[in-house]
Amino acid sequence: MTLVLTDHPQATQEAVAATRERVAALHAELPRNGLVVWTAGNVSERVPATDPEVPGLLVIKPSGVSYDELTAESMVVCTLDGTKIVDGTPDSLTPSSDTAAHAYVYEHMDEVGGVVHTHSTYATAWAARGQEIPCVLTMMGDEFGGPVPVGPFAIIGDDSIGRGIVETLSGHRSPAVLMQNHGPFTIGTDARTAVKAAVMVEEVARTVHISRQLGEPLPIAQEHIDSLYDRYQNVYGQH
Repeated sequence: MTLVLTDHPQATQEAVAATRERVAALHAELPRNGLVVWTAGNVSERVPATDPEVPGLLVIKPSGVSYDELTAESMVVCTLDGTKIVDGTPDSLTPSSDTAAHAYVYEHMDEVGGVVHTHSTYATAWAARGQEIPCVLTMMGDEFGGPVPVGPFAIIGDDSIGRGIVETLSGHRSPAVLMQNHGPFTIGTDARTAVKAAVMVEEVARTVHISRQLGEPLPIAQEHIDSLYDRYQNVYGQH
């Protein structure tokens, strides 16, 4: 079933248009940061609610489309459960094969406004081994508040991956999870924050891997991890 966007209030139409612009632009960050090859990977964002009568919506990359060809107009708009496409998307385009996973996260984690999936090399290598990335860098304490956890093995196509993401990250500081034998998924308050987490998880995955080639990385005491995380989340940057 297709929902007709023009049947919704003007504020909703404007929110959808702005979200499509943001999501299309953020997709360029994935190849720019070496996180994807060919058409793999995707970014989605929850459309800000403007009317309690309007169903929740999300915007996500179309399946199998080259990053060079992505535009705001080609971004697919779906209901928040991922089952209905909103009119306005070109008829030839279908949403990412990961849509059910993204939708499950949005439905079960109200604080999440953006989801990103990549197959970035080093983070995916850790996922292939089913091993969490230990918190042995201060930047990991800052961004992840501890190790980057591993989620369960799940087959793509339904909400199984989404269930694994939610089960693993609920109550966890980390905005990233390494889905076993698959790759990293990251979450954030919006799509930009989730993209940042995707860049950061690949960076720490690479650095810790190199460190392990030199010897056993030194652990950081939990009290210092807690201090680092609090400072970075609540003091660092502009407010």
